[in-house]
Amino acid sequence: MWSTFVVQDEESRSTAVSGRGTETLAGMLGVRSGGGKRRTRASSPSLSDRQEGKVKLVFLVATLGITLAVLGVGTEFWVELASSKIFYNNETCLAAHYGLWKNCMKKLWVADVDPERETCGPIDLPGESNCSYFKIYTTGENTILFHKMPAKNLTVISAMLAIFSLFLMVMGAVCIIMALSKGVQFFLKPASVCFMLSGLLVFLSLIIFHQSVLSFLASDHSIPLHHELSWSVACMGCAAILLIVAGVLFLLLALPYSSWEKCLSHRNDGSL
Repeated sequence: MWSTFVVQDEESRSTAVSGRGTETLAGMLGVRSGGGKRRTRASSPSLSDRQEGKVKLVFLVATLGITLAVLGVGTEFWVELASSKIFYNNETCLAAHYGLWKNCMKKLWVADVDPERETCGPIDLPGESNCSYFKIYTTGENTILFHKMPAKNLTVISAMLAIFSLFLMVMGAVCIIMALSKGVQFFLKPASVCFMLSGLLVFLSLIIFHQSVLSFLASDHSIPLHHELSWSVACMGCAAILLIVAGVLFLLLALPYSSWEKCLSHRNDGSL
């Protein structure tokens, strides 16, 4: 009888110990699983199919802006210069156009120019053209057009801002590609910052270039010139607008849905 009681006591103790071990193991697993849940919640939210479609649509707008910016930076039709038709002789007249890297002088026939037009041009008329790259980036020499010299410092600053804006565009495009490939929202915010900054830098580059044109015209008044900004500047302006709009839209897409839901719930509560 006494031995039977001892055996039962040992069995109850072993059952209690095993129960405690099971609870301890379950608690440890619970803590680990809870930590896993916390890590999952702390990770960046994934893009839904609807969000991914919106990101692709906005990225198309940004790609159009990047294309226009590359076209504007690479062409030399930023400003067109035209002298008077009768300044040199009655047969030919001179016109010119230049951009950030290259300038072209063109000799046009006066007979081809519109009789009602007082200046030589437009620049797309047939004639003898002579183009050359600016030497300010290689040897430091300045270029003389119509006995005038473009402002070297302002031209260099405008070109550097344009190049840096292109670098930001590339970085923004890489962020969007990473966001679409990985399916996360984390890369939308840096992409929006890159695109908005690149658009602002393009606007700043245009302003500085216009100041360099005004300084160029004021350097010598012996030859009166008529100037007008050309289609390359229009491409850069449209690119800046598209990039800023794309950056703002990417920033809105990067906002969490909870904020929108809170705003809508507050509006609904106020209406009630």
